[in-house]
Amino acid sequence: MAAFKFELVSPERLLVSEEVQHVVIPGAEGEMTVMANHAPVMTTIKPGVVTVKPVSGSDERYVVFGGFADILPEGCTLLAESAVAVGDIDRTDLARRIQEAKEDVADAKDDQARTRAEQFLAQLTTLEAALAA
Repeated sequence: MAAFKFELVSPERLLVSEEVQHVVIPGAEGEMTVMANHAPVMTTIKPGVVTVKPVSGSDERYVVFGGFADILPEGCTLLAESAVAVGDIDRTDLARRIQEAKEDVADAKDDQARTRAEQFLAQLTTLEAALAA
């Protein structure tokens, strides 16, 4: 199987930069599997899990919260609003944060605050689902 260059970048750091066999990304229109020689596409990314199959190892999984992917025949760059390796997630801290986010939704003073709180809660539940998978 042909390999291609994949990079996963968040505002904080470069998480992945390596040759891969394929990558599954949560595109706004649905999950996409990207392989070498893929047709050029630029797509927005919804919160979800990115699965990376490196040439030299087993699958790696990352949770991303929005962003966009630039896909070219020779590579793919995913610029995430926020990203974290699934293995780096602290489950106890996540459960606490989910409970706090639920309370924030219930205590919201206006629609704008409620919408922000609901979006944050959705991001946290995406993380929780990634851990369960």
